[in-house]
Amino acid sequence: MEIYNKLFIGGEWVNSSSEKQMDVINPATEEVWAQVPEGNADDVDRAVEAARKAFNGPWKRMSTYERSAILRKMGDLMEENANFLAALETKENGKPLHITTREAKMYNQWWYYYAGITDKIHGETIPFEDHKHIFTIREPIGVVAAIIPWNGPIQLLTWKLTVALATGNTIVVKPAETSPVTALEIAKLSELAGFPPGVINVVTGYGSVVGDRISSHPDIDKIAFTGYGDTARKIMKSAAESSNIKRFSFELGGKSPNIIFPDADLDKALNAAVEHGFAITGQSCALSSRVLVHRDIYDEFIVKFKEKAAQIKVGNPQEQVDIGPHAHKQQLEKTLSYIQIGKEEGAELILGGDRPRHLKKGYYVNPTLFVNVKPSMRIAQEEIFGPVVSVIPFSSEEEAIEIANGVSYGLTAAVWTKDIARGHRMAKALQSGMVWLNTYRYTRWVTPYGGYKSSGVGRENGLESIKDFTQVKTVVVDLEG
Repeated sequence: MEIYNKLFIGGEWVNSSSEKQMDVINPATEEVWAQVPEGNADDVDRAVEAARKAFNGPWKRMSTYERSAILRKMGDLMEENANFLAALETKENGKPLHITTREAKMYNQWWYYYAGITDKIHGETIPFEDHKHIFTIREPIGVVAAIIPWNGPIQLLTWKLTVALATGNTIVVKPAETSPVTALEIAKLSELAGFPPGVINVVTGYGSVVGDRISSHPDIDKIAFTGYGDTARKIMKSAAESSNIKRFSFELGGKSPNIIFPDADLDKALNAAVEHGFAITGQSCALSSRVLVHRDIYDEFIVKFKEKAAQIKVGNPQEQVDIGPHAHKQQLEKTLSYIQIGKEEGAELILGGDRPRHLKKGYYVNPTLFVNVKPSMRIAQEEIFGPVVSVIPFSSEEEAIEIANGVSYGLTAAVWTKDIARGHRMAKALQSGMVWLNTYRYTRWVTPYGGYKSSGVGRENGLESIKDFTQVKTVVVDLEG
């Protein structure tokens, strides 16, 4: 068993105030494989104090090119340790090792990208009257808290760390209680990269304790959170009762429509619908949990979809499988409950809906496919976060848009058509933070990512994210003396 008995606060590895440990369970075996400290409110206070000291001290005084060099060094370390971090993530959340490895080998690019941005965060001059000189300065917000989910612990920590640090903020990280190990290991790398003490702090613990204190802490200036909408509402409510006014970046889930027209490259669209409907056990906000198919090709598409989905290999994430287990028991139970809801609503279950018989342990569910789903059904409206796909027929562009937009979410969407004008019309009409045309789930360090409606506020990645981690100061100089 791996034992992590220290928190990372102020550049030092320190005991938690509770002196308790939390178990970390491998979702593929249901066995405890690691323990981490159970942090509490006092630990959050210590971390925030360290972050504030660093923000007002060495990190603030450091030149942009010096900060850039540290971020680039961190990118090098992420690349060198990619295989190690990938193996840990597979143990934490059950994502297949070949997928975590492929993903981990890309995260260095986020560090390199934002390392190149540190000295390019500019203000502007504003011409107005001849005797006034008006200009703006874009400055860091201050102490940022990053609350990281369990489905992509390395990816989403990377997304938040890179932009927050490139823009001159300091940060307190609270990883999910079921996937905290990777955050502690990344903290070790930050030491080697040369970040001054207190710039990065990691406090592991339960959301009801550590998360609540972060939300209400009067000296945290911004909270960057990825997770459920209900949790975001609790964060806002708690923050509203603190003595300061916080900023927020929220990425809160999705119910992404994948819209397929008759003139699409059907083989390509089919492959994408299967891969990105069930990938990582359906535990991604951007997956195509709703596949909207034109009635002219609906029956043909369903036959091919079922045939291809039935070939998905479920099993031990250490092996060459397509999907592994759910990340934890609660999510398994949630998925099974929604499968039952789909049956009771009258949707037609044509594949899966049960647990694999050949796997005696682990939080596994077979790929599940519902067809002839009505847009108003709960399985078509609510985020399940499991390998459950609903296929919905439509007859026209207008109907497809109505169905696609007829949910509370608006994170991602995709359209498959060879008609480029139609593709642009659909992209314009869809209420979604990201729209893919003839591709799916393409996100990189340069592509702003975030949602409309209940999918959140703010953007991660790309130049757009800089706005969410900085604030603008206007300076007016009277030239007449």
